[in-house]
Amino acid sequence: MIESTGHLIKGCLGGGILGIHEAYMKCGLWTALVITVIFGFYITYCVHLLVKSAQTLYQRLHLTEMSYPDLAEASLEVGPFPSLRRYSKWFRYAVDIIICIDLFGACCVYQIIIAKTIEQVIEGTEGKEELSKLRLYILALLVPILLLCMITTLKYLAPFTLLADFFIVACVAATVYYSLQVAPSLSTVPSWKGALGFFEFSGIAIFSMEGIGVSLPIENNMKDPKQFPKVLCAGMTVVVSFLILVGFFGYWGYGENSVSPVTLNFPSEIFPTILKCMMGVMIFITFALNFWAPFNLVWHYMSKKHDPKKHWMWERIYRGSFILVITAIAIAFPNIGNLMGLLGAFCLSNMGFIFPAIIETLVIWESPGPGKYKWRLWKNVLVILIGILLFIAGTYSNLKGLIVNL
Repeated sequence: MIESTGHLIKGCLGGGILGIHEAYMKCGLWTALVITVIFGFYITYCVHLLVKSAQTLYQRLHLTEMSYPDLAEASLEVGPFPSLRRYSKWFRYAVDIIICIDLFGACCVYQIIIAKTIEQVIEGTEGKEELSKLRLYILALLVPILLLCMITTLKYLAPFTLLADFFIVACVAATVYYSLQVAPSLSTVPSWKGALGFFEFSGIAIFSMEGIGVSLPIENNMKDPKQFPKVLCAGMTVVVSFLILVGFFGYWGYGENSVSPVTLNFPSEIFPTILKCMMGVMIFITFALNFWAPFNLVWHYMSKKHDPKKHWMWERIYRGSFILVITAIAIAFPNIGNLMGLLGAFCLSNMGFIFPAIIETLVIWESPGPGKYKWRLWKNVLVILIGILLFIAGTYSNLKGLIVNL
């Protein structure tokens, strides 16, 4: 169970934690703190919905495990509405597409974080940046990242995930330590900024803590899957705690001058500079890990169109093409906060909230709850409506932020 909890924490915490303080800046300190906790409960509950639905379908279909796309397809295929069964493949494709957009988009965020770190270390910009220079640094990363992502097996990259976890913990501790040295009185920090900032914050917060993509693989590999709720509660408690530490102290200490990643706000001393460099190296390596999962999903479909004897060549052509597109997007929109917020609102509102509620509704349709009020159905309707609100408002506010900051 401890190992599964560690995998869940690792799956939830990534580059998003390095920008959560900027989300607090957009929303307001105390509002963001409270909403982070609420989102923690909300996300945990939706992951529980998904896993519980999967365990119900395991019994009905006599299966031992399913992926998220498998579950989406099966929920419609054996669901209570025969007229909808022909759309089961489309539901699967929708989940696949959202997963790919989310993970490829995270690669864009990682590339910008690496470029900003290199720019500050080389030029000593102290958080200030010129977009033209930043775009050149992003472009300069194209060849190294292209070469890195030609590695097609995880065994050469997986050991670095442990180091990455260590440096994330070091960043959390450093954020608290350095921010307290320059933090003003709490009474001077705004508690609320406005509705637009709230929805920008919501997208970034969801992006930073959502781990629904790793929940089913972890549950599938547990010796006792019935223990997953305990793993989920323990893992999300750690994730939310880390996000609060970086978000709260990062914004309190650095205020309206906060920049992402949070390491760029640290003073230009020996230890912070070493930490920045090592985080840059770790994110560079984990870029390939993050790229591996969505590319394999795409390659599963694309490989069928090519001669198996030429798969080696075509796989590398597609890898290179996707890296070019990721780099182009990072150059066009080099804004970490709004890019994370857009991914959180557009992808994870669907994958994390709307889809799990739809799947559970299909699974429990014939037994919607004790009594005549069918409370589980109405509860899922509420979850879906909240997801739709976050999807529309969060996508709009973060897309507007991306365009304004070009």
